[in-house]
Amino acid sequence: MFPGLRWRRGLALALVALMAIACGSLATRRGFYEPITTQVVQHDFDTAVTLLEGARESGKYGEKDRLLYFLDAGFLNHYAQNYEASNEKLELADAAAEELFTKSVSRAIASMALNDNVLEYAGEDYEILYTNLIKAINYISLSQFDAAFVEVRRANLKLDQLENKYGDAFQRMQRSTRERKENSISLDMDLEEVRFHNDAFARWLSMHMYAAEGLYDDARIDHEAMLDAFRTQSHIYSFPPPEVQYRADDGAILSVVGMAGLGPTKEAMTVRLKTDSELDLVWVVGTDTRGNEVNLFGPFAARISDDFYFKFSLPRMQPRPSAIDRIEVTVNGERIGNLQLMEDVNLVAQEVFKAKRTMIIFKSVVRALTKAIVANNRKDKVDEGGLAGWLQKAAIDFTVELTENADIRSAQYLPGRVYVGDFELEPGTYNITIRYLTAEGGVAGVSHYSDVPVRPGAFNLVHAFSPH
Repeated sequence: MFPGLRWRRGLALALVALMAIACGSLATRRGFYEPITTQVVQHDFDTAVTLLEGARESGKYGEKDRLLYFLDAGFLNHYAQNYEASNEKLELADAAAEELFTKSVSRAIASMALNDNVLEYAGEDYEILYTNLIKAINYISLSQFDAAFVEVRRANLKLDQLENKYGDAFQRMQRSTRERKENSISLDMDLEEVRFHNDAFARWLSMHMYAAEGLYDDARIDHEAMLDAFRTQSHIYSFPPPEVQYRADDGAILSVVGMAGLGPTKEAMTVRLKTDSELDLVWVVGTDTRGNEVNLFGPFAARISDDFYFKFSLPRMQPRPSAIDRIEVTVNGERIGNLQLMEDVNLVAQEVFKAKRTMIIFKSVVRALTKAIVANNRKDKVDEGGLAGWLQKAAIDFTVELTENADIRSAQYLPGRVYVGDFELEPGTYNITIRYLTAEGGVAGVSHYSDVPVRPGAFNLVHAFSPH
């Protein structure tokens, strides 16, 4: 091998290595969660909170990930029954999410070349929805019904505004892309519809709060709205509605919430961008289990001057499995029944993510195409042939693919499923046990509550969580 060629090849390989290191900041880091999650799985929520705060102090949550810290800290403090601390963190999360969404859209419009990983995390809508609902439970536990009502209303309002929120932002992004003169890219996509406007768990909470204030007509309306959520949104509520009771003529109602498993995370989905300059179309394609190419998204109408076929990455929701088969409630050592499924957070997350997914695909395709055009122009200017020229062109292609890492950041400690139960008891004080059982009959978690008052006409709420 000639010395000059050896030197150029070594230089090209060194450049590739340096680019890999430099692009590391574009990948999502989640390894620091492992010791925290270990404590969560062991039901040691106080230690989990301590470890999370240590991770924050050591810089594991960067400034661009401050919303993630607020969410994780808020949920863990809730499980540790630190209700005021939980509310403090979740309120910061709620406020930051609104600010950061507006900022993220503006930055995306200003520069489509920015990878989402370098931007401040603005949260997912399902995360913020459960921020409000967990805050509502915290306030109920603190006997602050007015504040709890505010949180339930916030949750419902966010669902009402979801379509307009993304519709307006998406129109601005499309308009900005069309108006850019520096490239020949034009891409037409329709925003995917979100079919979720009524949260059943939010209705259950407000139903009980109204009943506790003697507003039985309002409680009845919320009960009907809860049932309507199941009737009209069977893609989310694909199971029978739970049997609920908010009024007892002679006795009192014990209401139990059992949260089980951990909510979804995101994973990177490797796809390929395929264009046809003659047909003016763009596809996002993947491969099935047999290795055959399948169309995932598109075709989208596009104005593009070249044909491309290259790899990039998109985020997708990934449910986390739960070992919990049923949740049993005992009172003073006597079993009184099982909780019933009210909400599958994984299904809510999948549905709510649709509108944002359209925006992510749009930004990713425009960004990837822009980089591909620049890369092709650079490769055309490579004046060396042979191995050295090939290495330089390969390094250019490698850089394009390397900088297209999907943003898979997400809150780690949302519950995966929400179960509820309403049981009529004689007024009195009880010892209550909630047992999380597997399909084989094993016990995955137990929560004990001593000397719980169950009063007539009150919202006698007990809640528990098991991450299994």
